[in-house]
Amino acid sequence: MLKEGMILAERYEIISKVGTGGMADVYKARDHKLNRLVAVKVLKPEFRDDKTFIAKFQKEAQAAAGLAHPNIVNVYDVGDDEGVNFIVMELVEGITLKDYIKKKGKLSVKEATSIAIQVSLGLEAAHNRNIVHRDVKPQNIIISTDGKVKLSDFGIARAVTSNTITSNVMVSVHYSSPEQVRGGYSDKKSDIYSLGITMYEMVTGRVPFDGDTSVAIAIKHLQEEMVPPSKYTPDLPFSLEQIILKCTQKSVDRRYNNLSEVIEDLKRSLVDPQGDFVRLAPLSDHAQTVRMSQEEMNAIKEGSTSQNTGYTSSAGQQEQQVLYDDDLEEEEAYDEDEDEEDGISSKLEKAMTIGGFIIGAIIICILVYFIGTAAGVFRFGSNRDETQQVEEQEPTEEAQEPTEDEEQVTVPNLLGKTVEEAEEELKDTGLGLVKAGEKASDEYPAGQIMEQSVAAGEQVGKHTTIEYTLSTGSAALTVPNVINQPQATAEAQILDMGLQTTIENNYSADVPAGNVISVSPEVGTAVNAGDTITLVVSLGASDEEVTVPSVGGIPEEDAKATLENLGLTVTVETGSSDRVGEGEVYDQSIASGTTVNAGASITIYVNRPGDASDETARLDPDGSDSGSYSGSWVCTDSLGQPGNYEGGPVRLTLEQDGQSDVTIVEGQTITFPYTLNVAGADGVSDGTVILSEMVDGNYVERASYPVTFSQAQ
Repeated sequence: MLKEGMILAERYEIISKVGTGGMADVYKARDHKLNRLVAVKVLKPEFRDDKTFIAKFQKEAQAAAGLAHPNIVNVYDVGDDEGVNFIVMELVEGITLKDYIKKKGKLSVKEATSIAIQVSLGLEAAHNRNIVHRDVKPQNIIISTDGKVKLSDFGIARAVTSNTITSNVMVSVHYSSPEQVRGGYSDKKSDIYSLGITMYEMVTGRVPFDGDTSVAIAIKHLQEEMVPPSKYTPDLPFSLEQIILKCTQKSVDRRYNNLSEVIEDLKRSLVDPQGDFVRLAPLSDHAQTVRMSQEEMNAIKEGSTSQNTGYTSSAGQQEQQVLYDDDLEEEEAYDEDEDEEDGISSKLEKAMTIGGFIIGAIIICILVYFIGTAAGVFRFGSNRDETQQVEEQEPTEEAQEPTEDEEQVTVPNLLGKTVEEAEEELKDTGLGLVKAGEKASDEYPAGQIMEQSVAAGEQVGKHTTIEYTLSTGSAALTVPNVINQPQATAEAQILDMGLQTTIENNYSADVPAGNVISVSPEVGTAVNAGDTITLVVSLGASDEEVTVPSVGGIPEEDAKATLENLGLTVTVETGSSDRVGEGEVYDQSIASGTTVNAGASITIYVNRPGDASDETARLDPDGSDSGSYSGSWVCTDSLGQPGNYEGGPVRLTLEQDGQSDVTIVEGQTITFPYTLNVAGADGVSDGTVILSEMVDGNYVERASYPVTFSQAQ
């Protein structure tokens, strides 16, 4: 076990232990060369002399090192320092999907679908590099604190050819495909099966096959029909259930061909939850389950052939075909004695027989020992000797390091401190610190610790890890900028904020299909936790062409309805104009008579005199708004889009003669190029327009434009 402060390869300083697995421990460490936090996976000491484990450990690094994808935990380095074999990986602060399911019982449909899409994207990247993971399960899927899903642990992954591979490695049997538990081949479709089992667990909170032993579970994967997930989740959408069932077909030929198909159907299920678009290939004649009568079964057991059964001397082979048929959905369970004689290999039978003898012998020895001890026949020294014998047989970390484990330290108060301050506070205590998550708080400002897992003043053992929750600031929320993001990504981001979503669809020639066209309320709007955000998702460009009409001089709502009925996406901006009445449209971004595709975006400009965002604001020389300007000096310059603009709400301000800034537009999303229509001071021919964009609730300056004014004729 590595200690805090130890340095591997003269580079990685161990900070704390964050987890342990079957063959390795994982530590949080600091990379002093690149000054970043990393995760270091270290092979356990008991395996360091085992060449098989070392080879497997190195293979994990080789399998994952070539994969660079947002949904895969990246591998940075691999090395060996004085016999300590280690892999350096990306540090992902978060929770495993398994723990997340345990915490929530089962996940919502949208949440499960979003996670499944992200895992599928990571698996697809691995499959494109001809890497099969072979151990897809919730324990190997991490959800980071910012909502990203990452696939980890390529410890038994294997590079494959275009065909398949064979392997005898032990995987997690709850999530293993029939071909894996049978000891046969495993390929990309095996990962799809495991993904289907993972999706089943996400939406139901349970695995489809369970049992007392691994062998019992494996046999269920081979022989039993899966209970539809809708039995445990009655409101499960039909399309998602069909996706899960197609992923988990026992026959590889009836599963999805690749992850691209899975991703496509998952995205479609968000748009059409009850759609019947998932197609299962029909059972072929040769794949149908063979039903045998009791007489036929008896004939097979006796090794003979009955004229009435129609079986030849290959009856045993036909029976095996029945037991290992890939489409066992219609298979009826055999009697228990038939399972023992026909469903279990001869090697397993021998192993079970020998095991039975050994267990019987152990039981007899234990009985003899207790009877002899009670009768005074056996005497074995003092209790201290007996305890020492047990400790020698089962050594533990506590037994090896009694002094350190017995030492107690007092937990300091970390509330109200930053992470850096807390780390400094714990520096000399021997206690570790790990992030548990983030939450809103009206008491603690953003960036301060608001909760700690062990209360201040409590006595704990040295090297105990304290979990902390970081404040994100006030509970007030603002609608995030998810414009042009994929629907699944946008939904995940909004759901992680504690908001709800609803989906609408529309055509758009500017936004790719499946991406967000707009949100309601608008980006940057203050909302409360639990509020519903409407996402308008693009269906792509429509083949239909429409002619843009003139909407000048008509009320805003009528103009919007006219344009939206043609399939156009309408954005409204406000200003002032003497040409039309209040609330009426005085300009439009696409001229009337222009032919465009349905789904194109158009901006209409509505007359609202006195609006804070007036495009023709009347400015006084001192920056006030008394209305003393004649407005005869006007700027109609066009503003280009800054290279650092991210599409959020903007504020446009005008500076003239060094006077205070005057707002032209604020809190709105505008379309570039943006044409000004603003009046300035009489006789002043120049000025500067400042463009600022809202980022995390604050305006950040993006660009400044020199503009000119001329006297209107």
